[in-house]
Amino acid sequence: MFFVDAIEVSGLGNRSYLAGGERTAVAVDPPRDIDRMIEAAARRGVRISHVVETHVHNDYVTGGLELARVTGAAYLVPAGARVSFDRVPVHDGERTVVDPAAGLVLRALGTPGHTPHHTAYVLEESGMAVAAFTGGSLLLGTVGRPDLVEPRLTERLARAQHASAHRLAAELPDDTAVLPTHGFGSFCSSSQAEGGATTIGKEKVSNEALTRDVDTFVAHLLAGLDDVPAYYTHMGPANAAGPAPVDLTPPAVADADEIAARLAAGEWVVDLRNRVAYAEGHVAGSLNFEAEGQLATYLAWLIPWGKPVTLLADSPELLAAAQRELVRVGIDRPAAAATGGPADWVREGETPASFRRATFADLAGGSADVVVLDVRRASERAGGYVEGSVHIPVHTLHGRLGEVPEGQVWVHCAGGMRAAIAASLLDAAGRDVVAVDDSFEAAEKAGLDLRIP
Repeated sequence: MFFVDAIEVSGLGNRSYLAGGERTAVAVDPPRDIDRMIEAAARRGVRISHVVETHVHNDYVTGGLELARVTGAAYLVPAGARVSFDRVPVHDGERTVVDPAAGLVLRALGTPGHTPHHTAYVLEESGMAVAAFTGGSLLLGTVGRPDLVEPRLTERLARAQHASAHRLAAELPDDTAVLPTHGFGSFCSSSQAEGGATTIGKEKVSNEALTRDVDTFVAHLLAGLDDVPAYYTHMGPANAAGPAPVDLTPPAVADADEIAARLAAGEWVVDLRNRVAYAEGHVAGSLNFEAEGQLATYLAWLIPWGKPVTLLADSPELLAAAQRELVRVGIDRPAAAATGGPADWVREGETPASFRRATFADLAGGSADVVVLDVRRASERAGGYVEGSVHIPVHTLHGRLGEVPEGQVWVHCAGGMRAAIAASLLDAAGRDVVAVDDSFEAAEKAGLDLRIP
């Protein structure tokens, strides 16, 4: 008998896995906060004997090296990956015994495409394939994007993705579970698909890499590639060098004077509360990244790399959860932190700042003499936009505030979270801003003129 437990890393749109028998198990693509993987093994009553990486990750800092060190497990990394630490180099076709008593073996299967060295691992029970840990190769209905390594390699890697998908489909039984690392919201996925479970058989009839000829597949894949989060530049080198252990102890406590001083010094003060609470009252100059949204992705994408960050939260639990999210993308230690509310964070005699929230119906029924700012990505805007709106994607807004026309700014995205980030950036810059906290689907229903390119 065997088990496979998925470890959700929802903030990054990824999954890690723990798989094994009654005594030992393998950890696949573990997140940097390794305690979750250790706890999962403890619940199963197994020892982690092996830790494996499908590739050197570009979207998060791995916990693989530290997990192997703490547990004494063998650390398996594709042989073609250029890394600076000791590991067991894995070659195509090699088999590793995971749990002898359960007849569990892990077979490496070279699947280049997401990276040149990418390797999938097939879990075999008594010689039969039961699951494939496909990392960034075969995903749910799509594949991992091929453009994160080097622009000159992108088309070649896209073609390799097609070949790798077909190899998996040809060599594995239809009922083999497909267990990817990416594809649940991760920007490492070339597109997003619905659903949470799939098999080789299902992918044969639904996955674009398996239903299209290579030229059509590559053309469609390359045309659909979206923006790459800026922090990805730092993830590969960090993983290749060997990430340090994490420190999740509480940061130093900042009082109102220190918060003001850090803002004055040009540091980032990030309010983790939900966007409704932030709009109603916040420290002037602070920025709103909701802890319960895609905090790690968007904060790491927007913040100048290495800039000190102070975190504000309404509870110690929210602060701890945010720290955990941020270490996964290399923001290791907040400079300081404070819990409570705006009244606790502003100096005596000062009052919290605020701005208005609204809907698309409010925009349609209000004055026409306002600036409508669309902060969605270009791929989203291509599906339709408010006539006359200005387009600056949220991940570029910090460096383009001067391009926002004068006047009151009504800022929107697709659902409200990114509009709140953008509104906080504009508010911190002294602009008169209204955050449209609404689904973009409501824009047409509200009577706004939409343009479809």
